[in-house]
Amino acid sequence: MAAKRNRSNRTALVLLGLFLGLSWVAEARQIRYSVPEELEKGSFVGNISKDLGLEPWELAERGVRIVSRGRSQLFALNPRSGSLVTAGRIDREELCAQSARCLVNFNILVEDRVKLFGVEIEVTDINDNAPKFQAENVDVKINENVAPGMRFPLLEAVDPDVGVNSLQSYQLSSNKHFSLAVQSHGNGVKYPELVLEHALDREEEAVHHLVLTAWDGGNPLLSGTVLISVTVFDANDNAPVFTLPEYRVSVLENLPVGTQLLTVTATDKDEGANGEVTYSFRKSPDTQLLKFQLNKNTGEIKLSENLDYEETDFYELEIQAEDGGAYLAMAKVLITVEDVNDNSPEVTITSLFSPLMEDSPLGTVIALLNVHDPDSGQNGQVTCSISENLPFKLEKSIDGYYRLVTHRTLDREQVSSYNITVTATDGGNPPLLTETHFTLQVADINDNPPTFSHISYFTYILENNPRGASIFSVTALDPDSKENAQIIYSLAEDTFQEAPLSSYISINSDTGVLYALRSFDYEQFRDLQIQVIATDSGDPPLSSNVSLSIFVLDQNDNAPEILYPTLPTDGSTGVELAPRSAEPGYLVTKVVAVDRDSGQNAWLSYRLHLIFPQPNYADTLISQESCEKKDPLSLLDDSKFPVEDTPLVPIVAWFSCAGNNIKKKNPLPHRVKCCADSPVHKDPKLEAL
Repeated sequence: MAAKRNRSNRTALVLLGLFLGLSWVAEARQIRYSVPEELEKGSFVGNISKDLGLEPWELAERGVRIVSRGRSQLFALNPRSGSLVTAGRIDREELCAQSARCLVNFNILVEDRVKLFGVEIEVTDINDNAPKFQAENVDVKINENVAPGMRFPLLEAVDPDVGVNSLQSYQLSSNKHFSLAVQSHGNGVKYPELVLEHALDREEEAVHHLVLTAWDGGNPLLSGTVLISVTVFDANDNAPVFTLPEYRVSVLENLPVGTQLLTVTATDKDEGANGEVTYSFRKSPDTQLLKFQLNKNTGEIKLSENLDYEETDFYELEIQAEDGGAYLAMAKVLITVEDVNDNSPEVTITSLFSPLMEDSPLGTVIALLNVHDPDSGQNGQVTCSISENLPFKLEKSIDGYYRLVTHRTLDREQVSSYNITVTATDGGNPPLLTETHFTLQVADINDNPPTFSHISYFTYILENNPRGASIFSVTALDPDSKENAQIIYSLAEDTFQEAPLSSYISINSDTGVLYALRSFDYEQFRDLQIQVIATDSGDPPLSSNVSLSIFVLDQNDNAPEILYPTLPTDGSTGVELAPRSAEPGYLVTKVVAVDRDSGQNAWLSYRLHLIFPQPNYADTLISQESCEKKDPLSLLDDSKFPVEDTPLVPIVAWFSCAGNNIKKKNPLPHRVKCCADSPVHKDPKLEAL
């Protein structure tokens, strides 16, 4: 069961490697939707499965997911319906401030295709904000000698909505002394001005109360109000005047806190208290103003918090100068923040396909990386690289994505894993870099058969071995891993002496140790040739074989056998008789003996014991005096005569000790020793035999 599951996993890895090796579509199709703000979580945005060309159930099966960077996810995939839905409440004003269009961009990854689709969603505005003034009450101070037509800037209202839902108009409550004029800044923002229509008389009326209303253009219309208190002062006929209507300055984002950025200056021609000018920010409170500090007496503007180009690259401040008589003047300060290379590139591993089959084709995708640098210009231009000695290469895709693909053939038996370092370097001076490390495991395929350490083997075993005795051990090695390297040993099917080879020899399938299943007999066979097979457990399995020669060694387990003369079976005495008249060289008898063993174990020596029952028979065979009284009972010594590995041949010898004539008929070399001084005679009768 485990082997089947492993094969299934390997098959899946192979299919994945082949599929990822298909060509990459570098240009992703842009998908666009539009959705109003403030929808509840789970609201329908678009039929994403249809636009991806998939069925809803394929979203989960193909690993379709949203990949985005930085902000929290605003949208989600509904795999059941195949729809793109909102992941929570979306506030367009919080997301895009007062930008004319609010666009949210992200990518959708179809992981099994390693394919990206760009998605752009426009969040449209609804009239969910009323115009609002930054204060509930505004005090305006006017000298009584101010001529009609004089204008006094009023606090403007703010509506974070856009288009018709934003601020459209102002309305002033009815009053005989004042009217309302609406002006526009360069960026189109409207601001109100109070216009003096008729001269004032402080003694007649010292304070005038007005109501200013701001309207948007939504449906229904929304509005906000502020109460204006106009206090009439005695004459102060000159207002402060700034030296410039706009002050511009560019600063680096890494300036230390406390750095002086610039100084604004306004002058008043009046004298005394009416000519003393103080400076202040016109809009308060404002989060942007927390970055800066204004000296109310000198007009110096200093940095009070660290700047961050990636957070905000431009500030527009409004400074007002007020004299002692309550005359006001206004000027703008435009601060441009310049980028410095203070951010290292960010590398995100979006997908990592590990382990990777070692037979994956060239171009197979290993990892999908996203690279981003929040800096701008050259400081944000990032290049990626990996070590050149790796069999991989980086390919640039779209929207800051890189693919890491195979560039050369992999071999797990040479390198089973790679420690990969991706280096991302920006174009700043000096450049900043980021190193991202990850490990790729190479999965094994069964591409190596088992290998024996020798091309052939031979061994020796003494005959008469016990059954079950260990004969020899073979070992094969397989450089693959796991089941691909698990070796099973077996013997090739064969027969020997008309019996299955398996009845002679067995092998342990795990260890390669060979055992004898029977006791071998050198006299039956002297060698045994077998083929040992080593097979791995891969799918499909691979195997190799080696020849093993087993040589049986002889033991002296057979006694010599005298074939002639034989013991009589007819009741006779079996005595060989020689006549008294027998001459020297007379053939008395012949001896034939064999030994089934081999080598020295088959060498034979002969010894003749003469028995004389009666003294008068002594001279019938030999004269003791003729042998110089040297071992009178022995005609032959106990020297051994080698018999080589040939079929058994009887050794036939005829003896005539009277004349010491000897005839040998065995072609094998041997020696027969008689008395030292006895000449050897050839007998014609022996020659005939």
